[in-house]
Amino acid sequence: MGNSLGGDTPGGHGPIPPLSGPIPPLSGPVLAGVLPNQGAAVVRKAAEVALGAGLELVLAFADVTSFPAAGDRDGHVAAQSIDPDGIDDDATAIAESLKSEVEGLLRDTDLPWSFVVLAGEPARSLGRYAASIAASMIVVGTKEHGLGSKFEGLVTGSVALHLAHTQNRPVLVVPLGQHRSGRDE
Repeated sequence: MGNSLGGDTPGGHGPIPPLSGPIPPLSGPVLAGVLPNQGAAVVRKAAEVALGAGLELVLAFADVTSFPAAGDRDGHVAAQSIDPDGIDDDATAIAESLKSEVEGLLRDTDLPWSFVVLAGEPARSLGRYAASIAASMIVVGTKEHGLGSKFEGLVTGSVALHLAHTQNRPVLVVPLGQHRSGRDE
């Protein structure tokens, strides 16, 4: 078995071809999916990557109470509410509060950044939007620990896992919460 840059791959899938020519630099913005009460880890890591690469940072909140309107192929909110009676009106307030929180985190940086609200299921809307802006990568957080998040994962699945399986761009997953050492190591 060879080394990781020029030998056989684990699992016997054959040799990895050597790198040839210059490696192109990242060029599109870094897209980060953010949520209310998520903490600062995802924003900080995405900002660190964007600053290090000299790229713009785009922070995106996926509003699951709306869906992309017809013709809105990138998932950006030109959306319609799932509930036409307006019970989901607090989604705007949530997005504004989240943007304000992000502004506070990025206030003292020279990083160019923007905030967008996407419509629909987070993994799909992040994937569509990443393609529409030619994002260099997508940054998301893991699920928090606890029974509620485990149940939610069974129902909705993992955004990070869905993105990792469906994207042609790198997906950086930032661990959130406390991870107990023990049986999974």
